[in-house]
Amino acid sequence: MDNLLTLTTFIPLLGAVILAVFLRGDDEAAQRNAKWLALAATVATFVVSLFILAAFDPANTDFQLVEERDWLLGLQYKMGVDGISILFVMLTTFLMPLVIASCWSVETRVKEYMIAFLFLETLMLGVFMALDLVLFYLFFEAGLIPMFLIIGIWGGANRIYASFKFFLYTFLGSVLMLVAMVAMFNDAGTTDIPTLMTHEFGSESFSLLGIQIIGGAQTLMWIAFFASFAVKMPMWPVHTWLPDAHVQAPTAGSVVLAAILLKMGGYGFLRFSLPMFPVGSEVMGPLVLWLSAIAIVYTSLVALVQADMKKLIAYSSVAHMGYVTMGIFAVNQQGIDGAIFQMISHGFISGALFLCVGVIYDRMHTREIDAYGGLVNRMPAYALIFLFFTMANVGLPGTSGFIGEFLTLMGIFQVNVWVAIIATSGVILSAAYALWLYRRVVMGDLIKESLKSITDMTGRERAIFVPLVVMTLLLGVYPALVLDIIGPSVTALVANYDTATAAFEAANQLASQ
Repeated sequence: MDNLLTLTTFIPLLGAVILAVFLRGDDEAAQRNAKWLALAATVATFVVSLFILAAFDPANTDFQLVEERDWLLGLQYKMGVDGISILFVMLTTFLMPLVIASCWSVETRVKEYMIAFLFLETLMLGVFMALDLVLFYLFFEAGLIPMFLIIGIWGGANRIYASFKFFLYTFLGSVLMLVAMVAMFNDAGTTDIPTLMTHEFGSESFSLLGIQIIGGAQTLMWIAFFASFAVKMPMWPVHTWLPDAHVQAPTAGSVVLAAILLKMGGYGFLRFSLPMFPVGSEVMGPLVLWLSAIAIVYTSLVALVQADMKKLIAYSSVAHMGYVTMGIFAVNQQGIDGAIFQMISHGFISGALFLCVGVIYDRMHTREIDAYGGLVNRMPAYALIFLFFTMANVGLPGTSGFIGEFLTLMGIFQVNVWVAIIATSGVILSAAYALWLYRRVVMGDLIKESLKSITDMTGRERAIFVPLVVMTLLLGVYPALVLDIIGPSVTALVANYDTATAAFEAANQLASQ
């Protein structure tokens, strides 16, 4: 129990090493063995992560199961989880076996493909557990490498362009974050994240190049971290890498990208921006709210005119992440609860939608919406599954998609009514593009000759969707499963934020007198 977090994090990496060292050949047997070994590693990781969940006490708002050791040049290897991070850990370990199971149709460089995903799982888990700035940065940035390779090697026709665009966007944003981390260490004298969360960084306003910086150093550090996390989410207008990456990535890559990697941006806002730079968050919060509202409406409208299924769902993801950033920077209980719930829910729903696209892409090798129509006549089981997740994506009550959006809108309504009204229009637009996609692909008469021999989902494909359906329904009817875990930690986060911003406002009023 003392090393649960390290064990969970590095089991996938151990599986990758075993694959690389011991598995030889490229015949059919070797490919099959690579898939089964990767699946076994991810299942083992999920099983071990259940012990983390069992040992976790939601009422305790401190970091739990903390592991700390001397590491490198005076730095600490420090891991831990709290009510905010533990669900992202569970989301990652839950989804990765399903991702590996969806890769059974891959036939090119199978061993390397599985190694890339196992390595990526270790890095993603490290991001959500790291309690040291340097350790967090290493996990955060190293995650670019396997995803860059997954898109660039196993992607579509334009994969090289998409992979380089993905890498450059996310890497350049993170350079500014690294500069801010150096400044934080210089100020606080430590890279320990729990200590930095209680450290008061300078918030005295000053003039820079003739511009008055309200909130001082905190605002500048907030902007540096924002540059990285906003690209990772991604927020409008730095979202353009995502549709290209999704369209070119293989199905499993799209699932991981949408369901887990995007959540690192939201997690970063919750772990760094709000607790470490509360004054900067207060100063820049209104800008984020309006950027989020624009993102919801703009990307929903863009989704309406897409001809590629993956690109439509990718723009849908950008719109749904707009609700997340709105909820986070509403900085109240309902807003942050809703944002975290939306991220967890979106992991199941968006992952399932990309898997739905993958099912018919494996059969027809095209993602063009016009290439389909009337699939319900040949694929009734597929039509039912696709309908369920389409409705969940829209936010149908009874599904997890409804809870996240509803809580987020409740939170933002308390802060800015106009932003809430604009964001609510996104619910209508999401229904428009999602149902439009479903009608064109699934409904109608089966008139295309190429579709008349298409087969319904196999047993393996149906088995992949069962856990996703169960979780989407379970969280939709029993949201306390998530809210009871995150609630105390969110309450503590909001209380500390309110205390810090109230002190800043009081100091400003005193100075003005």
